Amino acid sequence: MTHVIPKGNNVNGVTSLGDDVFVVRYKYQQKIEVYDANAFTLRRHITVPALGDVSYGLTACPYNNCLYVSDHMNNSVHRVDLSGSNAMIQWSVARRPVGLSVNSEHNLLVVSHLQRKLQIYTTHGTLLQNIQLQADVVGPWHAVQLSTGNFLVSHSGSLHRVCLVGVDGAVVHSYGGQEGYQLTQMNCPRELAVDSEGRALIADQFNNRLLVIDQSLSSAHEMSVCVDGGVKGPYSLWYDQSRRRLCIGECNGGRVIVIDNLEDFTASQVNA
Repeated sequence: MTHVIPKGNNVNGVTSLGDDVFVVRYKYQQKIEVYDANAFTLRRHITVPALGDVSYGLTACPYNNCLYVSDHMNNSVHRVDLSGSNAMIQWSVARRPVGLSVNSEHNLLVVSHLQRKLQIYTTHGTLLQNIQLQADVVGPWHAVQLSTGNFLVSHSGSLHRVCLVGVDGAVVHSYGGQEGYQLTQMNCPRELAVDSEGRALIADQFNNRLLVIDQSLSSAHEMSVCVDGGVKGPYSLWYDQSRRRLCIGECNGGRVIVIDNLEDFTASQVNA
């Protein structure tokens, strides 16, 4: 079942927790939108007073019952408590933070776009790991830590790839290469999500498509979504395996597409 939250400003981050879908948009006056995940209507806004004009990352942590939002211009991360108080804390991170994710130990993984770093923090901002990516991983955007301890990292500079990266920051395997539109290529891969079998779903922004890459990073297929006009500039992704819910945030289209009852990423087409 596919639902669409109507068009607005560019969606720079989307996540969900329980019956809420959270959305951060480009230059949206320090506000996070909160939608009902069943009716897909706007419930409320969460105001983050210290948040800069531009955020490129949003993620939820069910274990700690909080949201994290990256502050691209102020080189920081904001933590928003969801237990009822909306209490907030902020801490500094490496320059130009972008994509965020939570690992299996409930810690926060932050990608530094400018300094090419992966940083792991506790829920209250204590730095646990500081990983420098190898020199050709230029323009990293999003990362997910796997059960092996390695990372999947998307990046686009001279190369447009998804890389399997070790804890030392070195690339083990990669998919992609020069910018392009073939199945073996990407054009600005942004956020990614991983299903229970290790398949990676990639928001291939300027190709206006979603790519599914197998566990070995050796082959891919496109996952098409049957929405009006197709997916336009997919940018942010969130996959809740427990609820089988995929959220897609569009940069160009400004919509949030929510797909329920998605068991994994094997499908080539998702229908409404």
